[in-house]
Amino acid sequence: MPVTEVSSPPDWASMDIAVPRPAQRLPGVSMAGFRRRGPAPMDIAMVAHPSVTLLLDLSDGDGIVYDARGGQGRGSVVIGLLPGELRAGGRVGACLQIRLEPAVAAAVLGESAELRGAVVSLADVWGRAAERAEERLRAAASWDERFAVAGELLRTPRARRRVDPEVAHCWRRLLRTRGRVRVDGLADEVGWDRKRLSARFGAQLGIAPKRAARLVRFDHAARLLASGHTPATAATVSGYVDQSHLHREVREFTGLTPSGVAAAPWLQIDDVAWPDAVPAAVS
Repeated sequence: MPVTEVSSPPDWASMDIAVPRPAQRLPGVSMAGFRRRGPAPMDIAMVAHPSVTLLLDLSDGDGIVYDARGGQGRGSVVIGLLPGELRAGGRVGACLQIRLEPAVAAAVLGESAELRGAVVSLADVWGRAAERAEERLRAAASWDERFAVAGELLRTPRARRRVDPEVAHCWRRLLRTRGRVRVDGLADEVGWDRKRLSARFGAQLGIAPKRAARLVRFDHAARLLASGHTPATAATVSGYVDQSHLHREVREFTGLTPSGVAAAPWLQIDDVAWPDAVPAAVS
């Protein structure tokens, strides 16, 4: 069965998107390949997401350029949780985006990974292995082959950071409940007190559990906005006190208004590239 390749929606008319076959998918990992048609450069503001993101630059010559918190870089990059204002673009021919759940990122990226909002080059994390990975991915004859190579790279043993099973369980619960679970309840589930959970969770995943819950809830609301729901509906469905509460959270995580998030190009491809993350229709 061939890899699924699809054209993008109208706002992304110059971009082709490929996604892995089900058999190529890994737990806690989402991948999508992007190839731009034409020489025009891109400049896209990225929206905070509850994952650690790898952007692997597969372009020939000039490729990904990123600007984070006043610092600029070029090439493949690792984006930690809550990176703040971040723009990515350049004359990108092709790139592979990989989203890792934080517990998976700790294992895949090893001891050198910094998940607390850092934006660093892949070479700073993987060293010479980053260059070899890019060479293999560029040499691949198809996206199907690239996804297979990426899966092999992600399974390669490294100096791994340990994540407690209790911490991993709490992260999965946050995702399943879309951030609508209390930290005290999570602590009770794993038999810890709140202080211990907060300390272990923060040390191992790079974010406090309460803030992680806010990020997951914001992500759900942002996708509802991007799929055409009103701010009032998104606020109610996502569990915000009211529309003003949603507005404050959106402003903090993105610097945008809810209407700005609804129109964000970064979210307009989700139904194609990340269909599992798109909220179900709201009745």
